[in-house]
Amino acid sequence: MIKIRQLAMAAGAAAILASCGPQGGLDFSNFDPDLRGWGGGGLDTAGAAARAQPRPAPDQRGVISYPGYQVAIARQGDTVATIAARLGLNAAELASHNAIGANTVLNPGAVVALPRRVAGGAPAAVASSTGQVSDPFAGQGIRQPDVPPAGAGAVTSTTLPASSQPRQHVVAAGETAWSIARKYNVSANDLAQWNGLSQNMALRIGQRLLIPVAGQAPSATAVVTAPGSGSPTPRPPSSAQPLPNEQTKPVASPVDKPASPDLGKTRTAASGSGRFRMPADGAIIRPYQKGKNDGIDISAAPGSTVSAAGSGTVAAITRDTDQVPIIVVRHDGNLMTVYAGLDDVAVSKGQAVSAGTPLGKTRRQGVVHFEVRNGFDSVDPERYLN
Repeated sequence: MIKIRQLAMAAGAAAILASCGPQGGLDFSNFDPDLRGWGGGGLDTAGAAARAQPRPAPDQRGVISYPGYQVAIARQGDTVATIAARLGLNAAELASHNAIGANTVLNPGAVVALPRRVAGGAPAAVASSTGQVSDPFAGQGIRQPDVPPAGAGAVTSTTLPASSQPRQHVVAAGETAWSIARKYNVSANDLAQWNGLSQNMALRIGQRLLIPVAGQAPSATAVVTAPGSGSPTPRPPSSAQPLPNEQTKPVASPVDKPASPDLGKTRTAASGSGRFRMPADGAIIRPYQKGKNDGIDISAAPGSTVSAAGSGTVAAITRDTDQVPIIVVRHDGNLMTVYAGLDDVAVSKGQAVSAGTPLGKTRRQGVVHFEVRNGFDSVDPERYLN
């Protein structure tokens, strides 16, 4: 028991010493609370996380455009209000969508998710709402946000390919940057760099994070040589065994084409039914987890249409403890779909609906919860989406 206590004290002392800065204070910028790099590699699990690609550069307005959504990157001194003015958006709506005050100063490089797409063109000019003449000497000596002046030229906005679109994660109560990094198998440093987090990795409930896109994984066979010794020459395969005796055919030789299968004969009954469409336009920001999240959460623009995923009958319309409507649609094959996070219900109980029938509108929070149930058991909705 004494040895165990001594080992624990030694580990704690090593962790504290590892966090000491060169000036004698505590520097937590390189401190890893998971102790991944402690103990000579015995506890190192960082190799499981692939190196992330660099975050794409924003356009002149500070906007990165993906096929499913857009985000704005904060500049020095930016607030949600200055970003909203630069992009022609409502500051209160943008602040609510990101769960932050409109006048809170953001970290340079912080990610601000846009509730809807903004088109390219000339940068939005910020007009005075009071009509008063401003003091031409006001603000001198104070560093202002780096905002391009109105009329600085048209903005070139390019939508990145779908393969480069990162997943979004909405921070829930109790989550930390390290727990989220472990969940998606990325490094906490990459997560911080992609989202412009502060040095203490502080998060807020409702904050929307970009999950870094994995890049080149570390090579397991890399050889590290001493400086000045040169790199080892790779051994050609022919030095160990003779080259294979390949019998190549002339280019003009006819190619044997296998018979194409008749997909209609091999199609099963289940492969043609039970497939649903997305109930809302947007990206999946929280995946299905049995017992933790019995559906998926979709980031949708407030006020956008929430529609039926497939044909069926409205089995129930109820409300949760916050009086938010919940709609249940019954489908063939003992399947049911559940929709939450919407207002302005457009259907009634017992009504027959088809795929795409409007059920209501997305609430101002901009998150639609969607479930698929086989009987009363929840199943992963992504298995049923086309």
